[in-house]
Amino acid sequence: MKQKTNGAEQTAVAERQHFGLSLWVTVFAAFALLLSPAQQAKAADSSYVVTEIVETFEYDIVEPEYGVETPSQWSAAPAQAVYGPFRVISADTVEMSGTVDSYSPAQFQKMLQHFPKIKRINMIDCDGSIDEEANLNLARQIRRAGISTHVPARGSIRSGAVELFLAGVRHTADKGAEFVVHSWMDEDGREANDYPPHDPVHAEYLNYYTEMGIPADKARAFYRLTNSVPFAEQLKLSRNDLARFQLLH
Repeated sequence: MKQKTNGAEQTAVAERQHFGLSLWVTVFAAFALLLSPAQQAKAADSSYVVTEIVETFEYDIVEPEYGVETPSQWSAAPAQAVYGPFRVISADTVEMSGTVDSYSPAQFQKMLQHFPKIKRINMIDCDGSIDEEANLNLARQIRRAGISTHVPARGSIRSGAVELFLAGVRHTADKGAEFVVHSWMDEDGREANDYPPHDPVHAEYLNYYTEMGIPADKARAFYRLTNSVPFAEQLKLSRNDLARFQLLH
C-alpha cells in the first residue's frame, strides 16, 4: 500500500533536502580552502600537467695555443719567442740557458727562419748536452750562420757547452765568466780514457776543434786537459787557461 504525503509534509521534506545540500556545499568549500593550489587544481580536475623548468648554461671551450705560427707574431712579442734553450731578446740577439738535446738543432733552425738577423748568442747558464751528435750539429749551424757567442760576467758554460761556445765566429767572455770541463761519456758509460789513443772517436773532437779555428797543437793539449778529469768531476778553467789554449777569439 502506497503512502501519501500532504502539502505540508512535502514542504518540510523539500526544506530538509535544501538544508542538507547547503551544508554539503559549505563543507566542500571549506575543505577546498585548506588545499594547496596544486591540490585544488587536482581536486578540480583529476588530470593535470606538471611543468619543470630547466635552466641551461653555455660555456665557451678555449683550446690552449702552443707555439707561434708566423714570424710577425713572434716579432710582436719577443719575450715569448722561446726555442728550446734559446730565447730571443732583440732582433739580433738571443740568450741561451739549459741543456742541448736532440731537438735543439731543429729549434735553432726555426728560430733563424723567424729571426734571420740574429748575430749574437749570450750564453747565460748552459750545462752541456744529452746528445753529443746534436750538440756538434748545432755548433756547426751556429758557425755557418755567422753568429758570435759570448759568456757574460757570472755566466756559466759547462761540459759540451764549451764546445758550443767555440762555434761562434767570434767567441768572447767577460771577466768572471765560468768555464767548466770534464771527460765525455758515451751511452754505454765509457769515458774518453776508456778508448785507445788512436780510436777514431778522439779524432771527431780534435777535428772539430781545429775546424773551429784552434791550432792543432792547442786542440790536442786542450783535449788532454778535459779528459784528465772524470765525467763525474769538474775542472774550472782559469782566464789564463782560456788564453793558453786560444779559446777566446
